[in-house]
Amino acid sequence: MVYPLRIAQLAPVIYPTPPGGTGGTERVVSDLTEALVAMGHAVTLIAPSDSITTARHLFAHPSLRALEARHGRVAPGVPAALEAAQLGLLQQHLAEFDIVHCHGEFAHAAVLGHRIGCSLTTVHWRLDELDRQLFFRSFPTLPVAAISAAQARDLPSSNLAGVVHHGIPAERFHMGPGGAGVAFIGRMTDQKRPDMAIRVARAAGRPIRLAGGIDVGNPRYFDGAVAPLLGDDAVHVGEVDDRAKQGLLGDAAALLFPIDWPEPFGLVMIEAMACGTPVIAWDRGSVREVVEDGVTGFIVSSEAEAVAALARIDSIDRTTVRRRFDERFTATRMAQDYVALYRQQVALR
Repeated sequence: MVYPLRIAQLAPVIYPTPPGGTGGTERVVSDLTEALVAMGHAVTLIAPSDSITTARHLFAHPSLRALEARHGRVAPGVPAALEAAQLGLLQQHLAEFDIVHCHGEFAHAAVLGHRIGCSLTTVHWRLDELDRQLFFRSFPTLPVAAISAAQARDLPSSNLAGVVHHGIPAERFHMGPGGAGVAFIGRMTDQKRPDMAIRVARAAGRPIRLAGGIDVGNPRYFDGAVAPLLGDDAVHVGEVDDRAKQGLLGDAAALLFPIDWPEPFGLVMIEAMACGTPVIAWDRGSVREVVEDGVTGFIVSSEAEAVAALARIDSIDRTTVRRRFDERFTATRMAQDYVALYRQQVALR
């Protein structure tokens, strides 16, 4: 007999779940939570008070963003205080759950205590840096779900519980008509390389619209590398919501994804695919797991290759792109894959 699970989803504290704009992790947590509820599981979302969910909702405080909107600039220790309060709340309710799915780093591992085996952690960032390596070395029995096989390569085998690709609700976006221009969506940062996207589009003779906030950790990059390249054929529209994203992606001939770091997944790639828009992506991180070369886009290694790919972008069938999204990257599929890992962990108890 297949029984419903009692599942806790532990969200980050910086943004509400789901976020208003920026906040890919919170968006994934929200989509997963709602898909699990739709499947009939007893889901509790532990997230800031300004979050919205159909699941049971436990909270300690508002999100950091809500506090900043209310109080202005806050003390640098506020995020740690919010996380401590939320983890204290988790600890109070820990016995109520069959599985606790944590989407943050790092302190939850200590709070889980003897129930660490009845948990799953998803890290929504690269795993090859020293802080993550120290973390996994300290908690070798913490079960972790990688969001791509590329990310999993930097995870100790003792921690790896499985790989689950992200998904989004099938109805969030619909297939668009395409157009002459191209799109870029991402933070204005040297990891995402919007400057490279502008150069590629300009060399191909196509206008480009770029969406995404200026990276608070590296604001000089936008001023020095991106702003000088903007013009009538290269427009930065700032952060966009889903409605604006539908127009941006659906009316584009392609999404340019010129990443310059080991991207662990890249949610915007599947958002583009949901709009029927092919992706031209640089061959780093998870790209080969998401983009099917010649089917849902092209995988390239240089600006020259990207320009050449744009010249043959009409060979990609937009209907096929959307169909492959439906087959591979919906929130329902993501939830089913996670439930399989939840049951695997529960069975190991």
